Amino acid sequence: MRHPLLPAAFIALGLSLASCSQETQDNAARTADNAAEDTARNLDAAGQQLEAGAADAAREVSQGAARLEDDLRDGEDPAAGIEDPPATE
Repeated sequence: MRHPLLPAAFIALGLSLASCSQETQDNAARTADNAAEDTARNLDAAGQQLEAGAADAAREVSQGAARLEDDLRDGEDPAAGIEDPPATE
């Protein structure tokens, strides 16, 4: 018994799989684009945080250096008030 509709069914199945594949490719491309945009935004935000942290650290170091310079100019021991580290065994 021959089924004359079988080749047509295979053709229809192939076409639906091809269109599904294109839709899947389009979705994957959109997902990759969105991920790239999210990554760029996150890297930008992280960079801004790093810059702010570096600026704060530079300011603290500068202020500490100025205090040390003042202490040295006034003849004070810059190590005064610093506790000794705990002894290690």
